[in-house]
Amino acid sequence: MTRRNRRFPDDQTFLLIGCALSITLCSMLSTTLLGIVYLNLAILPAYIGILYGNYRSGLSLSVFFLLCNVLFSEPSGLSNMILNTGILLYPLLFGLARPFKKGTVIEKIGMLWMVLFPSMLFISLVPILSGEDIYETYSEDKLLLIVYLFLTIALGGFFIYFIETAWDRLQIKEQMESSSENFKWESEKLQQITNVMPLSIMSLDEHGIVTGLNEFMLKLIHNHFPHLTREALLGQPAGKFLSKGVHEQVCERLGNYVSNNQSCSEKMTHEARTYHISMAPLPQRITGLPSGVVVIVQDITEEEKMRSELDNVERLTLVGQMAAGITHEIRNPMAVVRGFLQLMREKSPDEMNSYYQIVMEELDRANSIINDFLSLAQSRISVKEKVLLDHIIEELSPLLWADANLRGQSVEVHLDPSLPRLHLNVREIKQLILNLGRNGMEAMGAKGVLTLETRRTLDKVELMVRDTGSGISEVQRKKLFVPFFTTKNQGTGLGLSLCLSIVERHNGTIIVESEEGVGTTFTVSFPYEEEAVEFIVVE
Repeated sequence: MTRRNRRFPDDQTFLLIGCALSITLCSMLSTTLLGIVYLNLAILPAYIGILYGNYRSGLSLSVFFLLCNVLFSEPSGLSNMILNTGILLYPLLFGLARPFKKGTVIEKIGMLWMVLFPSMLFISLVPILSGEDIYETYSEDKLLLIVYLFLTIALGGFFIYFIETAWDRLQIKEQMESSSENFKWESEKLQQITNVMPLSIMSLDEHGIVTGLNEFMLKLIHNHFPHLTREALLGQPAGKFLSKGVHEQVCERLGNYVSNNQSCSEKMTHEARTYHISMAPLPQRITGLPSGVVVIVQDITEEEKMRSELDNVERLTLVGQMAAGITHEIRNPMAVVRGFLQLMREKSPDEMNSYYQIVMEELDRANSIINDFLSLAQSRISVKEKVLLDHIIEELSPLLWADANLRGQSVEVHLDPSLPRLHLNVREIKQLILNLGRNGMEAMGAKGVLTLETRRTLDKVELMVRDTGSGISEVQRKKLFVPFFTTKNQGTGLGLSLCLSIVERHNGTIIVESEEGVGTTFTVSFPYEEEAVEFIVVE
């Protein structure tokens, strides 16, 4: 076990240095009893250092202890030095070093006493070997020597217990620091994972107070509360910013689920964005009671848009199937019926002409619906050619002016002379312009103005068809290009769907801008690429 602060030595080296200093001090403060018995507690740090250290450090410590005995012990002499240092027990001491390190506290104390007791016994035999028996002559000195012997043994056990306790505390402290660092790292790693997940995540306590949130949730909140920071959000009730714009019934249902310790999910729309909100309680491990809530918000606006487009595709597929099925079954009988009506009209009285006219107009209207079906169901590749959009509009202008004159309206055309040539299917673009123009005329009353305008931007050409009609509401604008949706009394709901399919076949886009009571503008954008200019070098 080593210290985490690398400026200090490891714990074993620190202990050996302490043992060496203790040997020095004890040797300097040592004394003799009656000039015969050498009293030196340096034997305790010497033995403890040898048992805790490795072979090299133990050998160095034992040599240092012998040197101190040579310098300070009294009386001197080889035999006294051998007995006072217990050098005869060093082989046993070094042999116990390995099992000593693996033993428990009690086992370590026992091993130390196993070596210490014979050493102290040898020290007590020094007077006998010297020929002086102090155990019979001096009773007080004898008692003092016995107390010294047992005190040394007791101190040895106490020092072992103290060292082990100190090391256990140090180990526990380092384990706590290591666990704390691991926990901190895992928390940071979890935060990093939540920050890169494309989900807005927030955690609340049992009182609805914000305790944490990831970067996506912070960005989501900034969309509605740009002035709030992470520090300002933490510790605040989540209802302050979650309830804004959310239907009260949705908030109430979410709150009821959480209070009942249940998971829940709701879909809500706010400021033209659609969100899926999931909430789940965070129960305590022991009691199982909810101690907080995790809130996950996912922006599913694009998914909803894609789902709506897929629905439109399914409807268009159905339209195509219907058109393919009814084309030959209906158009031929209708042509026969219309031909016989014309013959009957010629042979009928003049007062019947108005009735025949109504029937024939309705047949023509039914035939027009069938043509719209066929146009919408076409899936063939459009044959395109390089033409100017302005030329197509100029060709259609007389037809639009004629329709406008019949309604008491006017047409204005503003063309950009700098338009580049585009790859267009002329027939389809004519149908697109006629549909948008006639829709605008039908939306206006007398004296209305229909404006056709073209302009060039950085990477596209735009065609704008603007009317001065009553405008379209936001709810209706969302359904404009849905097949069969119409705001007209006699409309088929396929005209704008046909326009959208034409624009998409030309890799373009169509945008609707409308204001009720002011008018509507359809903007069709066609992409184009700059043509390379060829330079001819004349020699």
